[in-house]
Formats: sequence, structure tokens, C-alpha cells
Amino acid sequence: MTVKKQSAEAKIKEIKRHTRKKYSAEEKIRIVIEGLRGEESIAGLCRREGINANLYYKWSKDFMEAGKSRLAGDVKREANSVEVHDLKKRKH
Repeated sequence: MTVKKQSAEAKIKEIKRHTRKKYSAEEKIRIVIEGLRGEESIAGLCRREGINANLYYKWSKDFMEAGKSRLAGDVKREANSVEVHDLKKRKH
């Protein structure tokens, strides 16, 4: 491969990286929820949104993990609230 061809390929790759669409958290959530609804195939949804299916599945996994983490946090807070309530009872 010539040096000129390598630099042209590198330049194209750089341009693609800078022009890649960036999705907001709201857009990612909307797309993941549409996929979860099952009204359209994941492949069809990804084609329509212009994303790779692997990216959809990564977002979906991140979405589920964030939800799981949040729900686990709620359980911890509830347990702590009960403990605080018990401690207050013992004090009086």
C-alpha cells in the first residue's frame, strides 16, 4: 500500500469520526424502548434509525443495567429507612 493511499484512508476515517451522529440519552432511551415494545424487528428499527444492531444491543444492555442499579439503590434506601425507624423506636 502506498503512503498516499494510507493517508487518504486515514483522512476518510477521521472525517467519518467527526461527522458521526451523536445520540442524546433521550434518543437512546426512545430507541431502546421502541425495540422493547416489539412492534418492529430490531433489524428494521436499526435500519430506520441508521444504527448498527450491535450499538442497539449495547444501549439496551446499558439501559437495563442502569435500571437494575437504580432499583437496587431503592432497596438499599428502604432498608436504611427501616433501620433508622427501628433505631428511633429503641431510643425512646
